[in-house]
Amino acid sequence: MRLLVINPNTSQGITDRIGQAAQSAAQPGDRITTLSAAFGPELIVTPEDGMEAARGVVETIRSQPVLPDAIILASFGDTGAEDVRALWPDIPVIGIAEAAFESARQMGGPFAIVTFAPEVAPPLRDKAIEHGVGDQLIRVAAHPEALQGDPADVAEALFAELLTLCQTCKNDGAKAIVMGGGPLAGLAARIGPLCDVPVIDGTVEAVHQIRARINSHAPLSKTGAART
Repeated sequence: MRLLVINPNTSQGITDRIGQAAQSAAQPGDRITTLSAAFGPELIVTPEDGMEAARGVVETIRSQPVLPDAIILASFGDTGAEDVRALWPDIPVIGIAEAAFESARQMGGPFAIVTFAPEVAPPLRDKAIEHGVGDQLIRVAAHPEALQGDPADVAEALFAELLTLCQTCKNDGAKAIVMGGGPLAGLAARIGPLCDVPVIDGTVEAVHQIRARINSHAPLSKTGAART
């Protein structure tokens, strides 16, 4: 499987984290390329950020010498998904929010989202509702301080605080936890064993789900298109 993973943010540090998470889900024969958007914000926060980032995502795909078998958009806004599907309708596309929330849906029961800053919490809640799992979502738990410094550093700098938030959500009744945001890619593998409930990494889930779709030739979600 030739898989192109695009970080719609332009932070190379976040892209590196996403790439490592994607590679952790690779199987023999997979060729996974992870790139930042060609241009745009370092971290998507506002709707305006998202529109600019979507244009950067499209330009990244256009610059590829060979189109991939599938594309993962590694932001929790699924940034650029509509544009990419319209321009390349034969290539399966999945966003990491779509993948994470589909995993939560399949597990059933209540779940929580844990994220790194209060300003990203409302969009994460909105995205859960958009993907049809708002009724299962009991809480979006965010680190209370606004993001400062390089967003690629938050997973390590806030590890203890994020672990505490996960444990609190579990105690509040969450049967699964979604790590919300590209900067937290790869963190689920470290927090999960310490939390006693499944901790979902959207990038890892996206790799698994897009592979299953390709192998089965199954239709994508209502927002996607199957590759034939």
